[in-house]
Amino acid sequence: MTPHIKAKKEEIAKTVLMPGDPLRAKWIAETFLENPKLVNEVRNMFAFTGKYKGKEITVMGHGMGNPSIGIYSHELYNVYDVENIIRVGSCGALVDNINLGDVILESEAFSESPYSMLIGVDVKNKTNYPSQKLLDVSRQTAKELNIKYHEGLVICEDAFYQSIYTPKQANEQWNAIAVEMEGFALNANAIKAKKHSMTILTVSDSLITHEEMSPEKRQTSFNDMIELALNVAIKL
Repeated sequence: MTPHIKAKKEEIAKTVLMPGDPLRAKWIAETFLENPKLVNEVRNMFAFTGKYKGKEITVMGHGMGNPSIGIYSHELYNVYDVENIIRVGSCGALVDNINLGDVILESEAFSESPYSMLIGVDVKNKTNYPSQKLLDVSRQTAKELNIKYHEGLVICEDAFYQSIYTPKQANEQWNAIAVEMEGFALNANAIKAKKHSMTILTVSDSLITHEEMSPEKRQTSFNDMIELALNVAIKL
C-alpha cells in the first residue's frame, strides 16, 4: 500500500496497462478482462486486475502529465514489483499522413520536462526511449494482428497549452510525429528501476487538420490499441 494505491501487493499483476483516464481503465477491464476485480479507487484512480487469455493483467489509470504518471509508475515499479508498464493513451498528430484512430508506437520520447533530471536519470538531447524488448514485441504483435501502425518520436510536454513551437516546427526540428504528455516520465522511471516501459497511442486529434474525437469516443473507441497492448502483455 502507498499513499496513492491501496491494493495489496498480490493484487497487482506483473504487467500493467495504464490509460490516462480512470474511466477508460474501467472500460478496458470490463470489456476485455475476465473476472476483473477493482483493487484501487484512491482519488478515483481506478485499478482492476483480471485475466486476458489466461494471463493476469492489471489495468490502472495514471492521470494527466509527466508528474502524475511519474507517481503511479514509480510506486508500481518500486513498491508493487511490477515488471512491465504499457501506457495506452491518446495523442495529437503532427503530420498530415496520420489520421484519427491510427495507432502509434512511441519509439522515442522528447521533452523539455525536468522530470528525468529530478529523479537522477540522465538524458541526451532531451530524449529517452522505451524498453527495446517491449518495442520489439509491440512491432511483432502489431504485424501478427494486422494492425497498421506508425512509429517515431513523440513530444511529451508538461504544458498542454504550450506556445513555444508550432506543429510544423516540431516536425521540422525533431521529426516529431505526434504529441502527448506522459511517455517521457514513464520511460525515466523504468530506466531508473531497471524495469520495462512502452507507450502505445491512438490519435484522437490532428494538430494539422484540427479534427478531433469527442470525449465519449476517446473513452471507448481505442480497440486496436488495447488489443495490441493486451496481446503484447500476454507475451511478457
